[in-house]
Amino acid sequence: MMSDRFLGIACILIGAAMAWAAQGYAAAISYEPVGPRAFPLLLSVLMMAMGIWLAIRPSSNGFGLSATQLKPIVWVVLAVGAYAALFEWLGFTLATTVMAIPVGIAFGGAWKQALMGGLGLGLVLFVIFDKVLDVVLPSGMLAIVLGGR
Repeated sequence: MMSDRFLGIACILIGAAMAWAAQGYAAAISYEPVGPRAFPLLLSVLMMAMGIWLAIRPSSNGFGLSATQLKPIVWVVLAVGAYAALFEWLGFTLATTVMAIPVGIAFGGAWKQALMGGLGLGLVLFVIFDKVLDVVLPSGMLAIVLGGR
């Protein structure tokens, strides 16, 4: 479908932007064998590969993008943009919660479910990455509760 092709092209462009932005990532202390650049680069390569697959795969369905299909895509793109803009200020947990609401609604969930799911996901992933795996994530407005920076 044409919407798959649009999504594929968007994934390629966003993945390329992520890879370009990750080039400047460097560890303040060089004791880490992998460094902070590896994870965003891996995600960007995977995103671009899947985007290429979506853009060039054969399709027997019709072409075009209806308003019904376009609305959730716009919400998800705006949510990811807001996530990137608010990540440092709000912190990982709250930014994840804010992003989960429009994404959850775009996929057919209720806003309360999306809110609770985003908050739960943000808290669990914060604890796993920041506390267990020692990957420093911004605490933002919840720094007093979660600790960290």
